[in-house]
Order: sequence, then C-alpha cells, then structure tokens
Amino acid sequence: MNRNFGKVAVLLGGQSAEREVSLKSGAAVLAALLRSGVDAHAFDPAARALSELAAFDRVFIALHGRYGEDGTIQGVLELMGIPYTGSGVMASSVGMDKWRTKLLWRAAGVVTPDFELVSAESDFAAIEQRLGLPLFVKPANEGSSIGISKVKAAGELKAAYELAAKSDPLVIAEKFIGGGEYTVGILGGQALPVIRIVPANEFYDYEAKYLRDDTQYVCPCGLDAALEDRIKEEALQAFRVVGGQGWGRVDFLMDDAGRHYFLEVNTSPGMTDHSLVPMGAKAIGRSFDELVLNILELAHVG
Repeated sequence: MNRNFGKVAVLLGGQSAEREVSLKSGAAVLAALLRSGVDAHAFDPAARALSELAAFDRVFIALHGRYGEDGTIQGVLELMGIPYTGSGVMASSVGMDKWRTKLLWRAAGVVTPDFELVSAESDFAAIEQRLGLPLFVKPANEGSSIGISKVKAAGELKAAYELAAKSDPLVIAEKFIGGGEYTVGILGGQALPVIRIVPANEFYDYEAKYLRDDTQYVCPCGLDAALEDRIKEEALQAFRVVGGQGWGRVDFLMDDAGRHYFLEVNTSPGMTDHSLVPMGAKAIGRSFDELVLNILELAHVG
C-alpha cells in the first residue's frame, strides 16, 4: 500500500556535524517506507544537486542540524512546491536556535531554565555567580549535545565558552536543573507518553544519545499521571509557540522540588534505534513503520 505518496525522497546525511546520525535515521526511515510499499529513495544533499528534488512528489526530512533542521532545506522545498515532513521555515529556524527559542518561550510564559548569552567579552565570574554552579554551556545552534559542557567549578566557564564557540558564535550558559531529564514526542498535534532519560554518564551527551547501550529510557516515566498530562499539554503549547508542525520533540527537566522546565524543541528528531519519538510511539502501540507513514502523511507546503 503506497497511500498515493508518489515518488518520495528521504533526505539524509547532509553537511552538518550530525551527518553520521542523519545517515542512520535516514536508513531506518527508508527501510520502513520500502517495507510499506512506498516508492522511496535515499537522497543525500551533500552529494546531489538540490534541483534533482524536482523529480520527487514528497520529501521525508531525516536531516539533523544545520542546513537540514534550521529552515534552509525547508525554504528550498517551499520554493519548489514539494510537500515535506516536519516544521516549516520559521519554526525550523527558531527551533534550531536555543537562545531565540528561550526568548520566545519566556515571552509566552513557557518556563525554561535561567540563561545568559556568553561572549569573549563576558565577565565569566559574574555569570558563574548569577547562574550558580554547576551550569551548562552550549552552542545555540547545534544539536545532539555537540559542543556542550558542564561547568562544575569556578573559573571553568571561559574554557567551556571557547569549546562551544568552535561550533557556533552564539553561546549560552544555562542554569543547572538536577531532578531528571525527560522528553515528549509530538505527532500530529498529539503529545506522546513522556520518557525519562537516565544516562549512565554525567549528562545526556552525544555519546549517551548514540553510542552507549547503558543509557536507560523509562516509559512510563514515573511522574504522577495528572502532572504528566499537564506537562504534555504544556509541551504542545511550547511546540506551538515556535510554530512547530507535523512532528517533533520537546525536552524538559525536573528539579528536586518537582517543578519542570522546558529545555529545547527538536523539529527533526532522530529516527535511529536509540531515538526517542519511536519509543514514545511504541508506548501507544504504534510500530516504527506506522510512525514513519504517519509522519509522511503530515507532509505539507507552507
């Protein structure tokens, strides 16, 4: 059954720092589409001219990071009039930028950890004092925890800033919230069950996300049912504030007092065997292949 999708391009690979993860996501998506009888084909924009996309009827975006998740490829597909999965140009661009996401969320009343922009001219000691230690430092426009570090001792912020600045000139320092890491997958206006993430190492970094087998994913997540329902509604609102469409993921943290803080939005989540949206879908009885078809059905222009 091909559900009249026509010829489908699965965009994978690309040029970002997350290329290897994207290749895995794209391969999993492509295999699922082929199993479902869809006329699907791999398309790596790092190796082929984007003009070749004119031969396709629909695009599944399995790119992560810059040029694939930041509104760039979405703009190309808008101009070409080809339906594509996920969020549009603006939401993709804003969602990729953690600083601007936080500014929007704060303006809309979405609770997010305290943060500050950091530059080479910053008073590092003053930022450490204002936000408290430990704190996290991260590039504003990278995903998969690339360039992120945890500052645990006074005087370490400068080195953490310099590491993050190698990935992006826009760097944020963020207050540490230590009561647990969680995520909410979003599919077609529905929030999937919350998943608690328990990394074996100090925080949910690139290695924990993609390379280790000892990261634990807990679903049901252990939160009170009423609280989980409220967080899911707020996650949908947080997604809507940035203009999210189709599918995505909203990450949040809990503090030791049981308060939650939304961390970031992911508009092109991973689709590997370690990925979180497929886990959330599985928790409501939806197979990986069904999830992929659902996402493709939500493809749009504009």
